[in-house]
Amino acid sequence: MANVKEEILKKVKGWAGYVDAKLGFRNHWYPVAFGKNIAEGQPQKIKLLGEDLLINRVNGKLFCIKDRCLHRGVPFSAKIESYTRDTISCWYHGWTYRWEDGLLSDIITNPESMQIGKQRLKTYPVQEAKGCVFIFLGDIDPPALITDAPPTFLDDDMVICGQNKIVHSNWRLAAENGFDPAHIFIHKDSVLIKGNDLALPLGFMPKGDPKMRTRIVEGDEEQGAKGVFDLLAEASVPVFEGKVGGKTVRMGNMGHNRVANNISIWLPGVLRVQPFPDPSTTQFEWYVPVDENSHYYFQTIGKRCASHAEESAYIEEFNNKWCALALDGFNDDDVWAREAMVGFYADDEGWLKEILFEADSAIVDWRKLCSKHNRGVQTQEHVKA
Repeated sequence: MANVKEEILKKVKGWAGYVDAKLGFRNHWYPVAFGKNIAEGQPQKIKLLGEDLLINRVNGKLFCIKDRCLHRGVPFSAKIESYTRDTISCWYHGWTYRWEDGLLSDIITNPESMQIGKQRLKTYPVQEAKGCVFIFLGDIDPPALITDAPPTFLDDDMVICGQNKIVHSNWRLAAENGFDPAHIFIHKDSVLIKGNDLALPLGFMPKGDPKMRTRIVEGDEEQGAKGVFDLLAEASVPVFEGKVGGKTVRMGNMGHNRVANNISIWLPGVLRVQPFPDPSTTQFEWYVPVDENSHYYFQTIGKRCASHAEESAYIEEFNNKWCALALDGFNDDDVWAREAMVGFYADDEGWLKEILFEADSAIVDWRKLCSKHNRGVQTQEHVKA
């Protein structure tokens, strides 16, 4: 394995940090849940970047702690015990911690222990925005959420609806699947195409200077995220007629609704497709590392609404149409594709064996951006700490 790693590092040319990031990047904000699903006083277990966490709502505010008692290392989630609203007690020996700051405030089995008030459980910053719950896992003071959110997501008039599911592949395969301009081929039979009368080609043939295929955005830490735009409209020709041996074997769909003409991907791993799945909406989807072998597919669709009536109408539209047609009907093709890639990349040799073609230049630029601008690579040592 050591020799394989050395070969990879020789090959990657500028994206070694990306290869190392099986567990994702530290010191970034990640969405892990929807706020409406976290009830008052009902702790939920989650895993983020390989770390086991507990999240809870106390007096309306969300808190997150390490799901591991300091005493003997058992997970609180094995049997949740809470005797006051603002604390959690370990079911094993009664060590009790405050949700707000992780302080060991009591030990039920030994109320005079010298450890009380001296030990502190690790806590994690939590923020709610657009109905989504974001957690910051790292070592630095959290930057503004806008530095880890794609443009327009946090806009005041953007109403966000979505769902969250676990997919059994590494998060990097998910990100590359989403940003891959040629992967549109797998969606050729999607129910969304006919269901929303989409114009959708079979693929895109690059044209002109390959160096002009993407636009890199290196925003500063105060004003915005860092990402890569795939300039499909300017630098590609859509392929609507597929041929094998000169014979036409497949046609793209020539529907009336044109979508996906502005595609970009942003650190720490979130795709923006604008517009999609409809000319009036934008899809934002995060690929959140759970561990080395799975990720949260945090799918959201946003629509600008000027009134409460428009917001209510959109929420109904999402629930009755877009969830089934787009997030399931269309994106389930992506889930299948990611899981099909797992075996090839599982031992890291896939990074050596892959044979890329012209359309993959956007993916390579994404790998380089991640390696250059991430705020830290998560490791197994971080998980064990």
